[in-house]
Amino acid sequence: MKQRMLGRNGPSVSALGLGCMGMSAFYGAHDDAESLRTLNHALDRGVNLLDTADMYGPYRNEELLAQLLKSRRSEVVLATKFGIVMDSANPAARGVNGRPEYVRSSCEGSLKRLGVDVIDLYYQHRVDPEVPIEDTVGAMAELVRAGKVRYLGLSEAAPDTLRRAHAVHPIHALQSEYSLWTRDPEQQALALCRELGVGFVAYSPLGRGFLTGAIRSPDDFDADDYRRGSPRFQGDNFRRNLALVDKVKALAADKGCSPAQLALAWVLAHGEHIVAIPGARRQRNLDDNLGALELSLSPAELAAIDAVFPPDAVSGLRYAETVMTMVQR
Repeated sequence: MKQRMLGRNGPSVSALGLGCMGMSAFYGAHDDAESLRTLNHALDRGVNLLDTADMYGPYRNEELLAQLLKSRRSEVVLATKFGIVMDSANPAARGVNGRPEYVRSSCEGSLKRLGVDVIDLYYQHRVDPEVPIEDTVGAMAELVRAGKVRYLGLSEAAPDTLRRAHAVHPIHALQSEYSLWTRDPEQQALALCRELGVGFVAYSPLGRGFLTGAIRSPDDFDADDYRRGSPRFQGDNFRRNLALVDKVKALAADKGCSPAQLALAWVLAHGEHIVAIPGARRQRNLDDNLGALELSLSPAELAAIDAVFPPDAVSGLRYAETVMTMVQR
C-alpha cells in the first residue's frame, strides 16, 4: 500500500483512506454487517486511515468502528471529528460549537464510543465563527498534552484560520472537499498546506458517488438519501453534471480504468501531501477505488481531464445554502 505523510513528523497513512460516514448516515439504507466486512477488508488491503465523526448517525458510526477496533486497533490511524451539533428534534438543523469546554466533552464522548484510549487525528469539523480559533485549538492542544489525542486537524477552514491555528499548535491535516467537481482548494489551500507542512485530506473525492458514473437518475437514491435535496443533484444541474461525468467516463475507457479510478488518481496527482478518503460501503467498490493507486497520469492526461471538466464547469452549490454558511471560504 502506498503511504503518504500527514504533515511534518505526522502519521504515515495509506494514500487512499476510507471515509466511513455513508456506512451510518446520509446515504440511505445501510447494513452494519456489510460495513464491518468492508472495514476488515480495507485493513486487509493495507488501508489504515479510517475517518469518522461524532455527528455521523449521530454517534452510530463511531459505535460501528468500535466493533472493528476491539481486535484491530493497532492497524488503524483513527480520525474523528467534533464541532457540528445536531438537533435531535430536527435532524436537518445543525449548529457549530468550538468552545473549549465542548472540545473536551466531545473528545471524552468519542473516546468512550470508540472504545479507545487515544484518538490518532482529531479534527474540528467546522470552525465556530463565535469562538476565536486560538481558543478552540488551545483546548485541542490540551488533549494532546493529556495523551488523549495524537495529532490535530481542521475541516473546511479558511487559509487565514489555518495559519492562526497552526501558530497555536501544529496542525497535521486540513480536510476539505476536493474532486473534479469541487476545485476550491486549488485557489489557496493546497499551496498553503504545502508551505506549512500540513497534510491535505480530500473528502468526497468522487463527488458523493456521482463521479463513478453509476448514478444516472435522482431515482437511483433511496428516499431518505440526502443527495436528493443537494443542489448538484437537482433538475438541470443534474443533467448538466451528468454530461460532464460522461466525458470523464470516456477518458477512463480510453485509459482502461474505471471513472472512479481516474477521478481518484487525478486528486492524488495534485501533490504528495494529499490523501483521499473516498467512501465505500461494499468490498467491490473499495477494491475498485484502490485500483487508482496503480494509475499514473501524465501531464497531457491531466490536461485532457481538465479540458473536459474545467474548474468552473459544475452546476449547483455543493451544499444547500444553509449548510454552505458553515463552510469557511
